[in-house]
Amino acid sequence: MKFSWLSTRRFLRASPAGFGQPQAPALSRASATRKARRASSRARQQGAAIISALLVVALSAILVSGMLWRQQVQIRRIENQRLLSQALWVSRGALDWTRLILRSEGDTSAGITYLGGLWGVPIAKTRLSDFLGQIGEVRAEQGAETYLSGSIEDAQAKFNLRNLVTSPAPGVLQLNAEQISAYQRLLVSLGANSQLAKNTAVQVRASLAQSATRFQTSTSTTTSSSTTSTTNTAAQAVQGGSTGGGFTDSPGIDDDNDKGGAPLQMISVDSLLDIPGYTPEMVEQLRPFVTILPTPTAVNMNTASAQVISAIVPEMNLSSAQALVARRETVFFRNISDVQLALTGSGVQSTSIDPSEMDVTTSYFLIHGRVQHERAEVDRTTLVYRDAMTHTTRVVRVQDQL
Repeated sequence: MKFSWLSTRRFLRASPAGFGQPQAPALSRASATRKARRASSRARQQGAAIISALLVVALSAILVSGMLWRQQVQIRRIENQRLLSQALWVSRGALDWTRLILRSEGDTSAGITYLGGLWGVPIAKTRLSDFLGQIGEVRAEQGAETYLSGSIEDAQAKFNLRNLVTSPAPGVLQLNAEQISAYQRLLVSLGANSQLAKNTAVQVRASLAQSATRFQTSTSTTTSSSTTSTTNTAAQAVQGGSTGGGFTDSPGIDDDNDKGGAPLQMISVDSLLDIPGYTPEMVEQLRPFVTILPTPTAVNMNTASAQVISAIVPEMNLSSAQALVARRETVFFRNISDVQLALTGSGVQSTSIDPSEMDVTTSYFLIHGRVQHERAEVDRTTLVYRDAMTHTTRVVRVQDQL
């Protein structure tokens, strides 16, 4: 049977689906799948791009915020430095004003230093604009957020540990047995170990090995008799075998603990912590009664406490010293003769007073000042020396607590 080309074409058209040609639904499903895959790929790419953009934005924000924070910290640091510098200058101006008070006080009181003087009046916390308001409103506004407070302390009202070592001759540093005994009595009155007195004297002498003021004499005014006595003592020390560059002790005091290298020079009461036996609590207990000055000084009997007076006067107990201090509040001592009469009235049998141990004048003062300038605060303690003859002042050392 022969089929023509036309009959074959008709047969193929009439044949069931799938016999020689793909089905139409299968083609549509494949196309839909490919489209879905392409759409999913585009969605994933768009999501990754969004996440990358968010990460870039977050990183940029972190970097910018860090830069702004560092800039703010730097600006704050510069402001603090400016405020601190201004506070220091205000403190310096207050110190100059205080030195002027000390000089004028010395000129008007004939050199006598007593607690009723103008220098003894503390300054409560006061706004700086109260001082500057009389010289201009602009300066008053600048000092509106600045406060001053402070006080002046007589450094010679305390026991000077520098007195534990004397210089009887050039090049000689010698322990002072009398001053060591006085310091022992002070330690006993405060409930401390009296054996620390000798160790302290040895430490002070060792610390003076490289000091520029180790051979200076007392700053108090001395008479011709005291000068002659000092000269005779120096001659006796030289005749006794003291060499020009050596260190000798007073009779009865050995030198077992003075070995090793020279320590740092003692300039404050806190230096006592370098001596074995002293504790921070003990140093705080001694602070109101003990000081360390550059040169040997006499105790001012007009300003000294009862503990210090009973320590430097061997025949006076603490109760008698307290009675002497109570009488001193009514009438201060004008000269050494008044001190001698007061001691005699208290039962002390001593007939003479060494001007190098007791006096009524002061050369060293501690100036405590506090300046609060906005956020900056400066606590400054300055040791000032006032010349006994000219009453001029100079700064010895400054200690700041920022």
